[in-house]
Amino acid sequence: MELTGILLRIGATLFFTVMVVFVKLLAGEVPLGQVVFFRSAVALIPLVLYLMWTRDFPGGLRTTRPLGHVLRCAMGCIALFASFASLAYLPLAHASIIGYLAPVMAVVLARWILGETVTGLRWFAVVLGFLGMLVLVVPQLTATELDESYLTGVALALTMAVFTAGAKIQIRSLALTENAGAIAFYFALTCALAGLATVFWGWERPTPVQLAYLCGAGVAGGVAHIMMTLALQHSEVSKLAPFEYLSLIFAVVADAALFAIVPGAAFYLSAAMIIAAMWAIAAKDRSRIPEPSAHLIDGQTPKRT
Repeated sequence: MELTGILLRIGATLFFTVMVVFVKLLAGEVPLGQVVFFRSAVALIPLVLYLMWTRDFPGGLRTTRPLGHVLRCAMGCIALFASFASLAYLPLAHASIIGYLAPVMAVVLARWILGETVTGLRWFAVVLGFLGMLVLVVPQLTATELDESYLTGVALALTMAVFTAGAKIQIRSLALTENAGAIAFYFALTCALAGLATVFWGWERPTPVQLAYLCGAGVAGGVAHIMMTLALQHSEVSKLAPFEYLSLIFAVVADAALFAIVPGAAFYLSAAMIIAAMWAIAAKDRSRIPEPSAHLIDGQTPKRT
């Protein structure tokens, strides 16, 4: 059972990477809103099939907290748009490592919004995480020729991390009373509608290859969510968490194999610092078993603050 959970978690990480690769291949060729629409709308198909299989559709979609879902979906949708937009400017590995700042930022938001007590170790982790980001960005700021496109990508990736952190806090609240499938379904539906709303801003008629990438992103994202959910039914969150870092390895391999991008020394130092910050933040939680339903939407295991 535990091995099954680990294999499913690795599979989820791989499929999320495949999704991101498809999105990056479309960057600059297909409008952002169109990409978000296909990724979210197509993802609804495997998600609904899974909910039907678990007999959570449509009954499991009932909610007593519609405004809570609206807030979570709004933050998650902004994060998704920013994440996909950043891929037009950043290597996959750089976007991934900045995305790892989300649980670090969740500490700050939990203290500010929820009034939670934050230990000295976790404040140290917050500082370490932001220093790690500076290690990645400062070389671009001090370069002879300022790479404005890279900095634009960093700003978008940071926006994604901030709103992902906010969404994770809201997911934690919703998971106390709401069905996990409902949280996933409403998020995908909201993003699909938000993407569809951009149809008036010049969608392109995709080529067969582009259409395959668009649908591939949706299927990969939907399958990844399902595999993540199944993994959490077979193993404890604390035992699956280390396999989250495989996403960084997959991203580095994809950059090298598909885009001929090899990270420099600053990237590895930055990655070490940010991952260390994540471990410090999650340190107290490894002795607990968080609610499984809090872990399915964004492709990363939410960290408690």
